[in-house]
Amino acid sequence: MSGPALAVLAGALALVVLYGWGLRRLRARARARGVPVPVAAPRHPPQPPGTFREAELARYSRHMILREIGGPGQRALRRARVLVVGAGGLGAPALLYLAAAGVGRIGVLDDDVVEESNLQRQVIHAAASVGTKKTASAAAALRALNPHVDIIEHDTRLDAGNAAQLLQEYDLVLDGTDSFATRQIVNAAAVARGIPVVGGMLSQWEGQLSVWDPAGGAPCLACLFPEAPAPGLAPSCAEAGVLGPLPGVIGTMMAAEAVKIVTGAGTPLRGRLLIWDALEAQARVIRIWRSPDCPVCSKG
Repeated sequence: MSGPALAVLAGALALVVLYGWGLRRLRARARARGVPVPVAAPRHPPQPPGTFREAELARYSRHMILREIGGPGQRALRRARVLVVGAGGLGAPALLYLAAAGVGRIGVLDDDVVEESNLQRQVIHAAASVGTKKTASAAAALRALNPHVDIIEHDTRLDAGNAAQLLQEYDLVLDGTDSFATRQIVNAAAVARGIPVVGGMLSQWEGQLSVWDPAGGAPCLACLFPEAPAPGLAPSCAEAGVLGPLPGVIGTMMAAEAVKIVTGAGTPLRGRLLIWDALEAQARVIRIWRSPDCPVCSKG
């Protein structure tokens, strides 16, 4: 570098130093006189909408390189609002994978507490959580797994009186309950709101899964099961028992269906019922149709 260029550079640096010194002097005099001094803008500005932090890019990179998801799909997941009804056997794996996938807002709805008998299959809860609320236990695990998602705890029992209000803040529901009466309430509220429900059911060695979505042309739960099964025909897990890994299989499939619905990838199980027989390691998919006489979703 030539002599004149060095002189120019030195002069510029001197001006920068002198400007900084003068600015600090002015700020000090203003504070001494009690004059409010504007706070400088933060060094790291807030995250612009639709962009990802470096840590998020690394976290979701395996999604983003999938042609069917990519960046647009991952942004859709960030915008998604998903309610999971039940933080038990089905809800546990579904919640974990939804949080890991980067779903922006996840609601956890349950009014139960963690019991020793839950730990055989409800993998979101730890032994130290026994006696605590399932919503609190699940939320703590999800926040530890992914601090970039918003977890909303609904420590309440869903019923016909509060279902509409609870569902109005969400775009998709995962039904992981073991009560047919609660499933009926979830189904009716979702049909009224026009949002899909990813529904899973368990019985001993068998799991079932479908997407109830009349707004998308698929049947709702009541199209297939217009009435509750007779007593004894659909015993609960506490009555009939259940294979520990089975809820993990079906619950993980529920999360996969949710990701597909949110991102528009693949073909969700609308109008199809998947049945997984864990004892024989066999899967079947049955075509199901909307009922014109459905008491819930029929326009008639």
